[in-house]
Amino acid sequence: MSSGKFCRSSRMFGWPARWLERHGHPASLGLHMVGIPLTIAAVMLAGVQLRAGQWTLWWRPAGLLAAGYVLQWIGHRIEGNDMGEIILIKKWLGRPYVAVSARHAGRRNGNRPAGSRRCDVEK
Repeated sequence: MSSGKFCRSSRMFGWPARWLERHGHPASLGLHMVGIPLTIAAVMLAGVQLRAGQWTLWWRPAGLLAAGYVLQWIGHRIEGNDMGEIILIKKWLGRPYVAVSARHAGRRNGNRPAGSRRCDVEK
C-alpha cells in the first residue's frame, strides 16, 4: 500500500520515464535532442518577427518548424512508434496507436527510476 504523498511524487517521475521509454533508441534520442530545440526556436522566432513587423520573413520560422518536426518524425520511424501529437489525435478519435514499439518495449522494462510506478499499480 502506498500513501498519497508517494503517489504525488511518483507522478513527477512518471512523465520523464515514459518520454525516455518512447525515445530510447540512440538515433531517435539524438534526433529529438536537435529537433525539439528547432521547433521551440521556430515559435520564438515567429513571435519576435511578429512583434518587429517582419512577417515577410515567414519562411525562417516555418523552415525551422518543418526541420524540427521532420527530425522528430524520423526518430519515431526508427523507434517504430507514433509521435505524441498523433497519439493524442488517435486517442480523441478512438483509434489504436503505438506509444512504445513492441520491438523496443521488452528491453526497457525495469529501467524506470525509483518511485516512477503508477499509483493504481500499488493499490
